[in-house]
Amino acid sequence: MIEIEDVTKIYEGTAVVDRVTLTIQPHTICAVVGTSGSGKTTLVRMINKLVEPSSGAIRIDGVDIAGIPAFQLRRRIGYAIQGLGLFPHRTVGQNIATVPKLLGWNRGRIRDRVEELLDLFGLDPEEFRDRMPHELSGGQQQRVGVARALAAGPNILLMDEPFGALDPLIRAKAQEDLLTIQRRFGTTIMLVTHDMNEAIHLGDTIAVMDKGRLLQAAPPRTIIADPATPFVAELIGTAERPFRLLSLARVSDHAEPGQATGEPIDADRSLRDAYAELLWSGRAAAPVRRNGDIVGRISLDQLARLAARPR
Repeated sequence: MIEIEDVTKIYEGTAVVDRVTLTIQPHTICAVVGTSGSGKTTLVRMINKLVEPSSGAIRIDGVDIAGIPAFQLRRRIGYAIQGLGLFPHRTVGQNIATVPKLLGWNRGRIRDRVEELLDLFGLDPEEFRDRMPHELSGGQQQRVGVARALAAGPNILLMDEPFGALDPLIRAKAQEDLLTIQRRFGTTIMLVTHDMNEAIHLGDTIAVMDKGRLLQAAPPRTIIADPATPFVAELIGTAERPFRLLSLARVSDHAEPGQATGEPIDADRSLRDAYAELLWSGRAAAPVRRNGDIVGRISLDQLARLAARPR
């Protein structure tokens, strides 16, 4: 658990983080969202003491980090940033092995961990272990950066706009990779993003910041349906609210009896995905497929009713 209690950071006479209190439950993802200069990056960087708070307290699993040397704390916390920061003159394997080597792991254990993470991210160890960062695509570099952050098995992973430089298709894959990793390892993740769609897709909790202050911290459905301030409502967008709510529900939850023709839509897709697919293909309805079997259908009329339903 990460507990941030009444934390303030003063820089050149201005509170860039202003009396923020926030609790992040274990094994969850907290997406911190806001405009540039809202204080979200500063807040996250205080978790691993890259920035020291001017006042307040930060506790990890009940222990105040003020009493923990920064170098010890950072070895327990993964950190991935936009641009990734891979060491250009080290191979992929050497990059991933950075923190385990600092912790004194033996060669065999390090080798096994590097291979496990490369496999997990869909990068063949034999093909990628000895490559240099410049030989990788942007998406591959991103996966190596996250693998390096996870190499020592940290309970906490901090991510600052890690997908910001990726094109939309690679970004979507990177987000799914992150969800897979989080579910497998139970890592507690604090993710900075300016993209509300990303925050809604990834976050168990969304923390909205503006001018150094925390305006609201709540599950995505609450943020969308009941924004605490006009600023939060503006971030959500009035026109986008129904579609953002559709993105939170799965097709499997709303498949109805009946038949439809054409390419099936997988049951684990979001209702928003289904809406887009039906509009794009010009169909009024589509079959719903779960584990290879057709289990019902989803229709445009049904999706329109769900989108218009009061929350």
